[in-house]
Amino acid sequence: MGIKKELGRKIKNMRISKGYTQDKLSEMVDISQKALSRIEIGENFVTAETLDKLLVALETTSEELFATNNVKESKDLIKSIHQNLALIGENSEKLEIIYNLTKSLIR
Repeated sequence: MGIKKELGRKIKNMRISKGYTQDKLSEMVDISQKALSRIEIGENFVTAETLDKLLVALETTSEELFATNNVKESKDLIKSIHQNLALIGENSEKLEIIYNLTKSLIR
């Protein structure tokens, strides 16, 4: 997979994990929804300015966004899971999904 497609896939996955629509994220980074769509499918590459705004909006780092090795140490994964749970808060619908997912992993 080429770098444009890989980066676009990561941006899309991060956007979805944050619960943002393309409209919402494109508004946050001041680009059109069509431009974001083209970035996510790997048709276009981000400008440096847009990349800076995406990092802020998606609350990530360039290291994480461009990382090709997504394997993290267990302690880092646990920390990230706890942070994500804190962000979800009292959203019972999302907590139910997480509960069912973790329950299925134990089986």
